[in-house]
Amino acid sequence: MKTYNILFLCTHNSARSILGEALASTHHSGLFHGFSAGSTPGDGIHPIARQLTQELGYDQNKLRSKSWHEYASKDAPKMDFIITVCDQAAQETCPFWPGQPVTAHWSFPDPSKVQGDEAHKHKAFVDTLNGLRNRIESLAQMPLEKLDSMSLRKIHLKA
Repeated sequence: MKTYNILFLCTHNSARSILGEALASTHHSGLFHGFSAGSTPGDGIHPIARQLTQELGYDQNKLRSKSWHEYASKDAPKMDFIITVCDQAAQETCPFWPGQPVTAHWSFPDPSKVQGDEAHKHKAFVDTLNGLRNRIESLAQMPLEKLDSMSLRKIHLKA
């Protein structure tokens, strides 16, 4: 069975893209290997995102905020899919991705910007996690070897 590499992109690579990386990598199908990066990586992983990835059973040693340029080099893993998960990153000029991967934008509000008590903030992260989970689940049910960018964008409409 082929494993598909998915790179989740966001601006700071501290929350949404991190959750995507962990969800893809721990998906029950075993179809995906998740990666994440940002256009302007932050100082670290948001504590709630870290907690949720740990609950998923994702190796915490793999989590770090990193630049998307790491995945644009010729030595980087070849990506099958590139998915932006924040509107700002989707509007930026991305590097050239070797191998011409299928690309899509799955817009999610930034849970790290939510104001309020800890329960309210945690709920925002869980909502993002569940939204990403639903889209990854839809992706896993598609004929991955035949997907193109238009097909991948339709997942956004279903989720």
